[in-house]
Amino acid sequence: MKHQWINYETSYFFDELLTGNSNPRIAARALVKYFKSISSEEMEQRASAARLAIKDMGVCFSLAENDGDADRPWPFDIIPRTIGSQTWNDVALGLKQRTRALNLFIDDIYNSQNILRDGIVPTDMVLDSPNFRKACSGFTPPHKAWANICGTDLVRDETGRFLVLEDNLRVPSGVAYMLENRDVTKRILPELFRNYSIVPVDDYPLKLYQMLASLSPRKIRRPVIVLLTPGIHNSAYFEHAFLAQSMGVELVEGSDLFVDKDNYVYMHTVDGSIKVDVIYRRIDDEYLDPEVFREDSMIGVPGLMRSWKAKKISIANSPGSGVADDKLIYSFVPEIIKYYFKEEPLLPSVPTYKCSDPNELKVVKRNIKNLVVKPTDGAGGKGLLIGPNSTTTERAKFKRLISKSPRKYIAQPTLKLSTSPTYIDQQIKPRHLDLRPFILTGSKSWVTPGGLTRVALKEGSLVVNSSQGGGSKDTWIVDEGT
Repeated sequence: MKHQWINYETSYFFDELLTGNSNPRIAARALVKYFKSISSEEMEQRASAARLAIKDMGVCFSLAENDGDADRPWPFDIIPRTIGSQTWNDVALGLKQRTRALNLFIDDIYNSQNILRDGIVPTDMVLDSPNFRKACSGFTPPHKAWANICGTDLVRDETGRFLVLEDNLRVPSGVAYMLENRDVTKRILPELFRNYSIVPVDDYPLKLYQMLASLSPRKIRRPVIVLLTPGIHNSAYFEHAFLAQSMGVELVEGSDLFVDKDNYVYMHTVDGSIKVDVIYRRIDDEYLDPEVFREDSMIGVPGLMRSWKAKKISIANSPGSGVADDKLIYSFVPEIIKYYFKEEPLLPSVPTYKCSDPNELKVVKRNIKNLVVKPTDGAGGKGLLIGPNSTTTERAKFKRLISKSPRKYIAQPTLKLSTSPTYIDQQIKPRHLDLRPFILTGSKSWVTPGGLTRVALKEGSLVVNSSQGGGSKDTWIVDEGT
């Protein structure tokens, strides 16, 4: 297959597998050597085997909420991404620091609000956030852990430095695909796992279960844990079912649960009702409890917030945790870390312009062609303006939008995202990617070794979300000596 690599150019981006002179990076030596040793025909056979495995395993996703063709096969690239273990250990420490600070911030916001009184974060920016839940005031969850499952999006710049792109603290998704990526890779590249020291990820369901169990209000040997899903029509239902089955817990919908007069949550079963201790919820705040949030919610549990505030049930992630998920708050995270820990952030954030600041708004409007403009409450790669790829009409539209509602937008410089060799149309091409590791926080904190690598399959595209046409690949944390 050597000819497939001849024309591969890393250009001026940081490439995950190859250096600027096309030599393999230390952590990727064995991987690159292997792929260069197999024929073009065998490469295509492995790719076909991957597609068949994904189909057989039922790994799918929804392209968009309103897409008529709801379920699509998971777009998977067979060339893994490698990261050296020493590099990753430093990243993991930074992720733990960041998540601890965000959890302290959320607890402070719903209780003492010291950080607001001290002027570190503007009060109106927090209390006017659409993700601030007044109903959560005066409450502290077990271990002061509000965001029990955090998906932090990382990118690498042209120097290879990791930066935090955003924090996902409400109902972060994608971990099932991380696990399935590894399973598929083991099936199609078994010989590499025999000869390569790759840190496993398949203990995630156990780690998740242990973390959830540590939240139980009842200190019993086997607390009753359920995963609450909106139902089969949700775009992440595959993941909900996968995780429930992997943990050995019940997958339930709102109608399966009820809150009794004693304020405990119970689950309907064929043998009668059973008391529930922990709910891993995959439903947004506003649909959780029609008594407190949206009255028209048909997927929540009436009285759930009452039970939660009475500490008769634990909910992961806690309602209200999205107050730290706002992209405006993201811009203050370095200051938040310094405030609570008197430490410098171990992981840098991407420089961010707040359109709510009149001076920064002027800068954004003046330089919009070179910036990425994002809605503060956006997700899934939707509602973005990527300045360098935009038209004059699109830029004019976004100028009007941010002028009308400056609080709803932030802007960031267009990054030179790292690339990695990707097998597309029987050729190996560089494609931009990011990484979503998952941080679990309960009585202890744990970071996945690697995470979900998402890759932009279109040439030159920076949009990696699967809902916007992106794909994924397995992520290997390896000993640099292998």
